[in-house]
Amino acid sequence: MYLAEADKEIGAVAQDKAAAKPRPSDRWQDFPYSILSHHGRACCEVAREWVLAMDFAQLNGADRLSGPRWLRQKYEWGPSPWPMHWCEAVTRKTIDCGAHAALAHAAFGARGLTAYPTQLVQVYSEDATEQWRGKWARDDVSCHWLDGAHIYHEATALLVGDDEVKIWDASAGSWIPPRQAGGYGSLAAIRIFAPESSGGGDGLRWGERRLKPNLWNQI
Repeated sequence: MYLAEADKEIGAVAQDKAAAKPRPSDRWQDFPYSILSHHGRACCEVAREWVLAMDFAQLNGADRLSGPRWLRQKYEWGPSPWPMHWCEAVTRKTIDCGAHAALAHAAFGARGLTAYPTQLVQVYSEDATEQWRGKWARDDVSCHWLDGAHIYHEATALLVGDDEVKIWDASAGSWIPPRQAGGYGSLAAIRIFAPESSGGGDGLRWGERRLKPNLWNQI
């Protein structure tokens, strides 16, 4: 009996320690996803309509579910100040992942598709994040997205079935593979902002994973 009780207590302590261990996503627990602001005037309305018209032209009859790769070709990834308005976003040569994701989300929506804002935590190296920190600092832009070897990133989840999604990384111009092998650039956590009822209460299906909406899912 003593050994059984001791094993039980040791197991409980181990579980408590595991629960208390900081997760990569903790830094961004309450962080909102990026939204492009609108001046409520023609400047932003014309800019928004231009983006949607450009996406339609670039799609050129292709599958509506294809990713808007033209955004990455037109806008380099890099530091950009926030808040950002539509009229400012379209005139910049460089935008960050939040602006890339917001533009992609609008493009998918204009195609008549259902898309959800998505937040990611990825693993790189402290050498890489320090280089990015210096670059953002030189442009006097916040480095909130950097934390040791982890980075905060934004993407777009596209609904491609009743409960199935694909994750579009507009900054990379590619889909993120559901299977993650770990290592440099791998995914540590993901949060999709979608209705609570998504997936019939079981969450959204991404590859072989089920992702609970509006919560950080650890990978």
